[in-house]
Formats: sequence, C-alpha cells, structure tokens
Amino acid sequence: MLEIFGQLILATFLGALVGLERELSKKAAGMRTFALVSLGAAFFTIISILAAEQFSSSAIFELSRIPSQIVLGIGFIGAGLIIFHRSQVRGLTTAAGLWVAAAIGMAVGFKMYILAVFTTLLVVLIFILFWFIESRFVDKLATKPPKDNQEI
Repeated sequence: MLEIFGQLILATFLGALVGLERELSKKAAGMRTFALVSLGAAFFTIISILAAEQFSSSAIFELSRIPSQIVLGIGFIGAGLIIFHRSQVRGLTTAAGLWVAAAIGMAVGFKMYILAVFTTLLVVLIFILFWFIESRFVDKLATKPPKDNQEI
C-alpha cells in the first residue's frame, strides 16, 4: 500500500512540475489542473491493475480498457480548452500538455518511473525552451515588416 501512495505522490508532483510553466504563463490550466490530471490517470491505472489481479479469473475484465478511456477522457477535456477567438486558435499547447500529463500519470501507475520522470523533463524542456525560441526568434521574424521589394 505504501508503494501505491508513493506512486500517487510522484504522479501528482510530476504533473505539477509540467503545469508550472503553464501557471507562470497565466494559462487557464496550471499546476493544480496538471497535478490532478496526472494523479487521476495514475489512480485509474492503479485501479485497473488491482482490478485485473482481483478479477483475473473473469473473462469480462480487460486491463487495457481503463487506460484507453483515460486517453479518451483527457481528449474531451483538452477539446474544451481549445478556443477559437478572433481568427486565432488558443489552448492547443495546454491541451497537449494535459494529454501528456495523463500519460505521465499512467506511466507512474504502471510503475514505469524512469519513463515518467524522463517524459516530464522533456515536457518541461519543450514548454520552456520552445517558449524562449518562439518569443525570441519566431515572433520577431513573423512581425518583421516586409521590405519594399517583397510582395505582400
């Protein structure tokens, strides 16, 4: 039982870590949302493993059903975050981050700790490094006025 508690704590921590950048960027979904998504995914995964062990003699229970529904459910949450406003789409990065946070929680639930930690580091790197690149280079190049001899 202590290992399960540790899994839930780890999933919560990793989810919060992923949500930190979203929180600092003042996005709708921040640390609490990401922590809850990761925790919920880990908890549902743990439940599915325990249920599979308990009902292993039953032909009705299939271990993959609950994790596949986690992916589907997070997709609906992500779709709700995506907003089309003034010819711009907003919320895609946050929705994608929540989707990955659920996967991190599932990895923790399946005891794939190193994979979960590594993926968390990659997501944080993507959020921070790519934000830096976009704000420093891409945004400046996109707003650069055309030269006189360039077509508009």
